[in-house]
Amino acid sequence: MPSNSLRQCSGNILTPSGFVRGTVHWGEDGRITHLTGTPITESEARDGSAPLILPGFIDLHVHGGGGFDIMEGGEALVHITAMHARHGTTALLATTMTAPFADLETAFTAMRAYHQAPHRTARVLGVHLEGPHINPAMLGAQPDCTAPIDWEHLQRLHALFPIRLITLAPEVDGNLAMIAPLRAAGFQVQIGHSQGTYEDGVQALQAGAAGFTHLFNAMTGLHHRAPGMVGAALAHAAYAEIIPDLIHVHAGAMRVALRSIPKLYCVTDSTAAAGMPDGAYRLGRHTVHKCMGGVRLADGTLAGSALTMDQALRNLVHTLGLSLADASQRVSTHAADYLGITDRGRLIPHAWADMVVLDADCNLIHVIMEGVSNPPSATHCAPPLPA
Repeated sequence: MPSNSLRQCSGNILTPSGFVRGTVHWGEDGRITHLTGTPITESEARDGSAPLILPGFIDLHVHGGGGFDIMEGGEALVHITAMHARHGTTALLATTMTAPFADLETAFTAMRAYHQAPHRTARVLGVHLEGPHINPAMLGAQPDCTAPIDWEHLQRLHALFPIRLITLAPEVDGNLAMIAPLRAAGFQVQIGHSQGTYEDGVQALQAGAAGFTHLFNAMTGLHHRAPGMVGAALAHAAYAEIIPDLIHVHAGAMRVALRSIPKLYCVTDSTAAAGMPDGAYRLGRHTVHKCMGGVRLADGTLAGSALTMDQALRNLVHTLGLSLADASQRVSTHAADYLGITDRGRLIPHAWADMVVLDADCNLIHVIMEGVSNPPSATHCAPPLPA
């Protein structure tokens, strides 16, 4: 079990080269100093004789959780990051909704205040700007507030809190030409909420886009004579995010994506409803309803999820049959690689001591964030809105 005073954690540890039965050691700065242990097989690691120790989860698509929504500003991010930390997420991207600039500025200002305050919750690596640069014909659950890319607005938001990832629809006028300048400015770009063709997707990838937002959802599907955005992703992408709640994407379609996209990684696309009972919650300017494990608008449209990353891991292992090593990469390492982060998502010397401690059935026991243990049983949630 983890000990903050001893700064070590023992068990069956997943390293980049496989499992070892041993101990992870870290320093006062929260970074791993060294690992000791004996190599073992995955079946030996999962024999139940010792806890499993995996890299902490990294979620690049988080709208909310614990009853709070990113777009409401205030202290929402404190509660959201605390809820996701209790489910093993040690780092995330705060994800905004398509909204007027004033609403985005409110959310970014709150993120800046959060970043400057002391906290012991999941580390916010930056912002995933999901819109407003999307196709109004493919809103999904996004509000109808689409807008062209405005460099001045983008830079003002980025100065408040760093934007790491931008979702856009390449077929929208002007967007394809902006991909290269966005990449040159340091933003990662991915394709989503798009009515574009297969050819539009290929052109966007050639221009510098690197991934796809919630693969299969809010994009043109695969047909053998019109492959669509899904076809472009399956044929050409190295990275794409997918929501493995088994509601957004059928398990069979997930298996297709797993065979086609080498570094397919998992996100929750979580809303305020994550970690909360059934009821009504906020998602940007919308009210959404959690029922039977899903989150929807009043008309039945899927509107984000109530998924947590520990459940995502269990779905990959127990339903899809992935090895624990493979599943761990898809809830942690691949997302870090996508953002170019080398000191998270892997248990190696000099990386942050971000870890999840699991039992043999992949149930969460402890979370360690930058060397500090966080029992997952703690609660601090807001009540749901009236239905």
